[in-house]
Amino acid sequence: MLTAESLCHLTADEPGIGGAIKQRPEDFVVEELPLSDPQGHGDHLYLFIEKRKRLTTDVVRFLSRHFGVPWTAIGYAGLKDKHAVTRQWFSVEHATEARAAEFRDEFIQILDIGRNPRKLKRGYLRGNRFEIKVRGIDAGGAVRAKRVLGRLAQGGAPNFHGEQRFGYKRVNHLLGRALILGDLRGFLDGLLGGPEPSEVEPNRMAREAYEAGDYKRALELWPKVHRFERQAIGPLSRGAPIEHAVRAIDKPHLLLMISAYQSAIFNAVLNERIKAGSFATLLEGDLAFIHSTRGIFEVKEPAVEQPRCDRLEISPTGPMWGRKMSRACRDVGAAELRALHETGVKEEDFEHGRFTPDGARRVMRMLVREPLVSAGADEFGPYIYCGFELDRGSFATIVMREIMKNGPAADEADVAA
Repeated sequence: MLTAESLCHLTADEPGIGGAIKQRPEDFVVEELPLSDPQGHGDHLYLFIEKRKRLTTDVVRFLSRHFGVPWTAIGYAGLKDKHAVTRQWFSVEHATEARAAEFRDEFIQILDIGRNPRKLKRGYLRGNRFEIKVRGIDAGGAVRAKRVLGRLAQGGAPNFHGEQRFGYKRVNHLLGRALILGDLRGFLDGLLGGPEPSEVEPNRMAREAYEAGDYKRALELWPKVHRFERQAIGPLSRGAPIEHAVRAIDKPHLLLMISAYQSAIFNAVLNERIKAGSFATLLEGDLAFIHSTRGIFEVKEPAVEQPRCDRLEISPTGPMWGRKMSRACRDVGAAELRALHETGVKEEDFEHGRFTPDGARRVMRMLVREPLVSAGADEFGPYIYCGFELDRGSFATIVMREIMKNGPAADEADVAA
């Protein structure tokens, strides 16, 4: 399957500025843009939290422990990066303000409190505002950054899933595929085995112990920061069957790996559209996304609908494969089906098994709003600042990838500007 690092650049004709992001958490700031503010009453305590060096699921775990409630009593709108300063809302059912005031964590701070009658649901946000500093470049790069970001604001950016979706070893999509196919041994081998020379020594030694069948030794070696690996190896070290080892992993993490598999196919389909020059062109059989209402409809007369696409009102969608996913028609649908089959998975594989996602359509084009570029310096040296807003579910790292162009990209000479 295509890796995130080898995707095309939409603005391949524009030189990148290079540099590096996420040199420190404060260089990458994300703040949720909620659909509405808490109503001020109700059974759900809303907490506006700033975190760093923590996953969103880490915050859920800590809140569950602090308030003495199950994970299901806690809501959040979206997953946020660990290697950043992020601000987002959480809801906790039947929690009190007094107990919230007692919460303490080195990397988690409660900034605001509210109340609402309903639990905060996934996706219930308008989008996110990003404030990003690029370091290791000269101030002259600001001109190039502004030009690229301006183009993306004018015509939209590819809504690729970023490399962070695929994990630090870039294998989450392969693990997700194994879960969908019911290959639990293959899943565990991918999660716990495969030692690589580039890995830090404790991780490499833990993987070697797993592959040698010494599960107790592997458990001893896995650092505590690798919670999901330890959750899986724990039951194996006690002689439990592999089904128990997989079931011991936090369900949100399993779902994330399944999503990574869906994301890899979506990325491949979108990449082909960019290479073919039809990234922002509607094709007969497309399922188009209405940006204002988030509705979807079949495109039967592309020439009639294209002006709306040109005005950024609607955009093509791609597959997040699953058993209930709406299928595109004609040549578009055939291309999406080929992308699925190329991974060794068939439509019927989604009908059975424990790990079968519903599926969805994902818009191929993200709208980049409120762009701002400037050059500056602080105690850590010079930087170029890039700020912008994206709709929920879109990756700021993909926008920065177009601006920086650090990594290899596939077939850039074939990309239509």
